[in-house]
Amino acid sequence: MPSGSVDREIFRLAVPALGALAAEPLYLLADTAIVGHLGTRQLAALALAGSVLASVVTLSNFLTYGTTAQVARLHGAGQDKRAGEIAAQSLYLAILIGVAATALTIALADPLMALVGGSGDTADLAARYLRLSALGLPAALIALAGQGYLRGVGDLKSPLVVVVAANAFNIVLELLFVYAFDWGLDGSAAGTVVAQAAMGVAFTIMLLKAPALSRRPHAQQLKSLAHMGGHIIVRTGSLLLAFLVAGAVLARESDAALGAHQIAFQVFIFLALVLDAIAIAGQVLVGRMLGAGQADRALHAAHRMCLWSLAGGIVMAAGLLATTHILPNAFTSDDQVLHQAATLWPLFALMQPIGALVFALDGILLGAGDTRYLAYAMAFSALGVFLPIALLTLHFDWGVTGVWWGINALMLARLLTIGARYRSRRWAVTGATA
Repeated sequence: MPSGSVDREIFRLAVPALGALAAEPLYLLADTAIVGHLGTRQLAALALAGSVLASVVTLSNFLTYGTTAQVARLHGAGQDKRAGEIAAQSLYLAILIGVAATALTIALADPLMALVGGSGDTADLAARYLRLSALGLPAALIALAGQGYLRGVGDLKSPLVVVVAANAFNIVLELLFVYAFDWGLDGSAAGTVVAQAAMGVAFTIMLLKAPALSRRPHAQQLKSLAHMGGHIIVRTGSLLLAFLVAGAVLARESDAALGAHQIAFQVFIFLALVLDAIAIAGQVLVGRMLGAGQADRALHAAHRMCLWSLAGGIVMAAGLLATTHILPNAFTSDDQVLHQAATLWPLFALMQPIGALVFALDGILLGAGDTRYLAYAMAFSALGVFLPIALLTLHFDWGVTGVWWGINALMLARLLTIGARYRSRRWAVTGATA
């Protein structure tokens, strides 16, 4: 397969994937702007509740990744009706987990707000917002499952349309509920729940329209999805834990160090969208080609994705170095925060090429269904490499520099571990199932 043809296919998949990924932070930005005009207490409550909701959804992303991996293989093998059966099982799993998550979140809203640092009236307001917003979790998880199936069959335009439409609908509803109906923070939560419900209905229809021999619950298929999901939860949870520890260490250092870290982290999340879009293309292409028995084509496509990701990472690193004393000024005018940001910025830039390759390799192994190895590699990198450096940073007072050296070490450990797996080609298992 010519490189030009592979590149066109990568970008045909990556561009709409990028649009769908970008819609989420834009929605959060609009949500923050709407609630921010209600007052500082409401904005703080949104931040507290939002951190819990975001963690639940992020830990449930296996509904997307696990579904994509299995469906792409079956689609590549020409077994679309079996892929449709996976779509139904993913829907049932999303509903089951979503209902359980809603019940637990509502029941534990008060202690959860205390756990993330809330107190007083702000914590009470955040707990109320969390209880209302939790009603939308089943629909949000159905959306994850729907995107996983559609990615697996190579349809990345439909998720883009649904996600953008739902986010636009959410903004309209929030403006109506918050300001026209004067529901305040409750209106923001209600608008989100209604928009998520509409999105959930749209993805449910798409999942149930998939050609399938049967859509009844299938114990073995549900077990397979849940098993792969457990690996992905370990992978995702380990990374979340690392960043949580990073914030906790710097919170004990100084407000300026924590502020500088937050600026870099938010820029990192934004830049990661581009790399994640290429990783999604990698999942789809690798899974499809391995399912079709085309290991050599899968390897060629994987090489091209690594090259494109590395090129993107180098460009990002150069851009960050060139804006060391410019970009942080867009977020703050505090001299102490800016000083801390200037200290960590070269380390942040250094991480980009390494992180770019990690994103690509992660997507390739996810597409191959090699999730068990990814879970072990991430747990080792986060707990065996980053955590000791973070604890040493706290003990020896290395500050923001120590934490970001730790983050770089985490990324390097991930590159070495999953890079070794990639080079071994043990992931390149062909056939309808990994």
